[in-house]
Amino acid sequence: VQLQACGGGLVQAGGCLRLSCAASGRTVGIYHMGWFRQVPGKEREFVATISVSGRTPDIADSVKGRFTISRDDAKNMLYLQMSSLKPEDTAVYYCAADSNYRKVVAGYSDSWGQGTLVTVSS
Repeated sequence: VQLQACGGGLVQAGGCLRLSCAASGRTVGIYHMGWFRQVPGKEREFVATISVSGRTPDIADSVKGRFTISRDDAKNMLYLQMSSLKPEDTAVYYCAADSNYRKVVAGYSDSWGQGTLVTVSS
């Protein structure tokens, strides 16, 4: 499956953004999906994952209560709603997909989007 993330941009601290990830090539309904982020010079960081069923998503403690992951399989889309953004949320955000949930959580998905930059100003 091919993934393309978009929706990043510049936002002030406390603001909101919604990232979108469009899937093509195969129906996204058979894939577990997730969001990761990376700051230059640092390792890629887990943000959130959502299973095929969409129930009980996993959310990183650093964003829990502020970020929500969701999916719309009818539209082949994955979303990340981000609120109460902080400067430390500044990063390139990547969407990922794999048929193996553990690979998604571990950051070893076979499919990755190209990344979208989120910059949060203080």
